[in-house]
Amino acid sequence: MEPGISLSKADIVENILLCFESVNGSCKRSIFPPTIRVLLYLLLGSMSVLTVCGNLLVIIPIIHFKQLHTPTNYLILSLAVSDLLLGVLVMPPRMVYSLESCWYFGDLLCKIYTSTDIMLSNISILNLCFISFDRYYAVCRPLLYRTKITVHFVLIMMLVIWTGSAIVVFGIVFLELSTWGVEDFYYKNVACEGQCILFQNKASSTVSLVLSFYIPGVGMLSIYLKIFQIAQRQARSIQRTTNQNSVGKSQMKATKTLAIIMGVFLSFWTPFFIINSIDPFISYSTPPILFETFVWIGYFNSNINPIVYAFFYSWFRRAFRMIISGQIFQPDSSEIQLFSE
Repeated sequence: MEPGISLSKADIVENILLCFESVNGSCKRSIFPPTIRVLLYLLLGSMSVLTVCGNLLVIIPIIHFKQLHTPTNYLILSLAVSDLLLGVLVMPPRMVYSLESCWYFGDLLCKIYTSTDIMLSNISILNLCFISFDRYYAVCRPLLYRTKITVHFVLIMMLVIWTGSAIVVFGIVFLELSTWGVEDFYYKNVACEGQCILFQNKASSTVSLVLSFYIPGVGMLSIYLKIFQIAQRQARSIQRTTNQNSVGKSQMKATKTLAIIMGVFLSFWTPFFIINSIDPFISYSTPPILFETFVWIGYFNSNINPIVYAFFYSWFRRAFRMIISGQIFQPDSSEIQLFSE
C-alpha cells in the first residue's frame, strides 16, 4: 500500500468525530454550532422545567383539595403525573442525547430510559382513553355514572394502566423483541457504541402504531363525537330545570376541555408515530434531525395540558393563586370550595 494513500485515509479518520475515540465501533458524532447549541440547551431545558412546574400545579390542587377528589380529576391527576415524570426522567437525558448525538450513560440506563419514555407515552394514551369513557357516562348515562365510575374503580384502573404498561414495555425493550428477524441488519448496519434507540422491525412498528395510537385515537374520537351528538339531542328534546341545566352545562364544559386535551395530544404526537411507522419500510432512512424534531414536538404536548386547564377551569386558576400566595398552607385549606357544586 502506498504511503500517500495510507496517510490520506488516516487524515480522513482523524477528521471524523466519534462518541468514544478509543472504542471500536463507536458512533459518529455530529455537533451543532456553539451558538445554536447553547440556544437549544436553553430552549429544551426550559421546556423540561416548565413541564415539571406546570404539571405540579395540576397535581398539588387535586391531591390537596377534597372537593377535587372525583373520578375525573383522579384520571387528570394520573395524566399530569405521567407528564411530570416525562419532564423529570425523559426530557433531560433526551436533551443531552439530541444535542450531543451520543449516549454517554451506558446500555442499561439506555434501556431503562427507552422503556420509561415509551411507557409514559402509553400511559398518557390509556389515561385519555379512560377519560373519554368517564365523559361518556357523565354526559350520556348520568343516572349510571355515580354507580359505574367510582373513585375505587378509577384507582384500580390507574393501577392497571401503570403496572400493565410498565410490564409490557420493559419486557419488550429488555428482551429486544422489536429486533426479532432483523438482528443481522441491526448489528451490522445500525448498532454502535454511543447510540440509544429502540430499533423496530416492520411488524413491531406496525403493531405498535396500530395498538398504541390508531385504535385508541379513533376510539376516542368516536366516543367524543357520540357524546356531542347525544348532548345536542338531549338539549333539543328535554325540558330541564335550572339546576339540571347548570349541571348539564358543567359536565359539557368539562367534556369539551378534556376533548381538547385529547385532540392536542393526538395532534402533537401524530407526526412522530407516522414517521416511526414508516421508517422500517424506507430502509431506516429518516434523517436523525427530523426524527428528533418530531420527538420534541410530542414532548411539547406535556407543556400544553396545564395551559388548557388554566384557560378552561376556574378551579385551576383559583388553586394557582392560593399556591402562589401561600394560602394552601393555612389550616383547613383543603376544605375550601374552589367552585360551586
